[in-house]
Amino acid sequence: MKVDMPPKTVGNRAGGRCRRGLARAVVLGLVLSVGAGVAVAKDAAQAKEKWRMPPVTASQSAGLAEFRGPPSLAPLAAALAKAVVNISAASKRAEKKAGEGDRKGGDPFRFFDRKRGKPMPPGHPPPRRTSLGSGFIIHPNGIVVTNNHVVENADEIIVRLQDGTRLKAKVRGRDPKTDIAVLIVEPKKPLPWVEFGNSDAVKVGDWVLAIGNPFGLGGTVTTGIVSARNRDINAGPYDDFIQTDAAINKGNSGGPLFDMKGRVIGVNSAILSPSGGSVGIGFAIPSNLAKQVVVQLVEYGETRRGWLGVRIQTLTEELAEGLGLKSPEGALVAEVTPGGPAEKAGIRPRDVIVEFNGRRVRKMRELPRIVAETPVGEEVLVKVIRDGKEVALKVTLGRLEEAEKKGLLKKAKKPEKKEKAGPVELLGMKLLALTPELRKEHGIPASVKQGLVVLKVDMRSQAAEKGLMPGDVIAEAGGMELKATADLEKAIAKVKGMGRKAIPLLVRRKANNYEPQFIALKLAAGK
Repeated sequence: MKVDMPPKTVGNRAGGRCRRGLARAVVLGLVLSVGAGVAVAKDAAQAKEKWRMPPVTASQSAGLAEFRGPPSLAPLAAALAKAVVNISAASKRAEKKAGEGDRKGGDPFRFFDRKRGKPMPPGHPPPRRTSLGSGFIIHPNGIVVTNNHVVENADEIIVRLQDGTRLKAKVRGRDPKTDIAVLIVEPKKPLPWVEFGNSDAVKVGDWVLAIGNPFGLGGTVTTGIVSARNRDINAGPYDDFIQTDAAINKGNSGGPLFDMKGRVIGVNSAILSPSGGSVGIGFAIPSNLAKQVVVQLVEYGETRRGWLGVRIQTLTEELAEGLGLKSPEGALVAEVTPGGPAEKAGIRPRDVIVEFNGRRVRKMRELPRIVAETPVGEEVLVKVIRDGKEVALKVTLGRLEEAEKKGLLKKAKKPEKKEKAGPVELLGMKLLALTPELRKEHGIPASVKQGLVVLKVDMRSQAAEKGLMPGDVIAEAGGMELKATADLEKAIAKVKGMGRKAIPLLVRRKANNYEPQFIALKLAAGK
């Protein structure tokens, strides 16, 4: 049977042409694609060659080296860390009274030999308190320097060296006033040690390195700069701290603060922190102060400080004006200890000490430190300003520790004189000479022998601004002792006659246990 093929249609013919066109397009596309790939590869090669980094020349390398940061402190830290020790001081912990908390400044981390909450077995020894601190070796035979508060009241002290060696230590001497202590250990071989540097040469901005035992972690190195000098943080009578932003935490106490030559320029002692951790404000005892204390503790086991025998105070601008001084520089003598070196040399209240043993006294707090550093028994030249004139006096210093033991640091006593005159109103106050009745009424101690008692203060007066209150006693005015109200009138007239605008008053404040203090009142706001 003959089968006829279906007739070709226009659509079929068109489809054939499309297939043939598609084939040609595919071939052409492949050719173009290969050509484009070759072009792209060629462009990439040219671009790679074009942007290839040129070799760095020797001059460029030297220039870049300047911007690669400071040299590593690793060699310095490694050498110094060998002389820095960890200190653990244990003492018997007294039982707490109801409501009593831990001692202020205690370590925030506690280590227990038993699980928390489990009661101590009967007959178990009482728990011991352990403080952790740092120190540094200053002699190969085993002399260690640390803070007094690290080893205070300790009955067992262990010094641990960098290599893990543990040595029992004995306290050679302590000085609470500067917070310095010296320990002695007995090593089997000479120990690595470091030397003190000159803290007076340290400047704000100098780099420093601190090494210590923060939180009992062991040898830790931190670095920073000197942020400030001569800081007074009310820690003691000889405050002269170096402030640094090197990280210092609990456990760093007693550790060294080094300069970049590896010399100890400070002993880390305190931090200012609301949280108890480092906030970048640490304080170190200057090496020049610590060194003198250490030498005395090593040699004598105690300090031997010079003693002048005066009570001094800060000189304000108003007091300087009242005393006829050009500037408020120096230490104002408020009181002289009877029988002390100053009294024997002729130093008087109202004298302003401006120079001691060749060293200028610019601020009041400088004088105690200068006197303490002067050898006991040495004769020194003291320059004072008295009534506007400079007076030079020779003083032979006593020993502070002996004066403290004998109770010679008490206030001076003055003879008593009575007055029958009535009260007067002067300098914004109602005043009356001291009487037995006033003494009893205000609780004025027997050591205050004379003066004018403040009965009333005008709240709009300068006396009120200075904090004067009823019960205060004005002992002197313008250098004159006040035994009667008429004496104050004479003193005011005298000061005005000298052309001065303020009058200095020696006041014994009731709120301050009647300790002597100078203040100045402007005469323009007087009577």
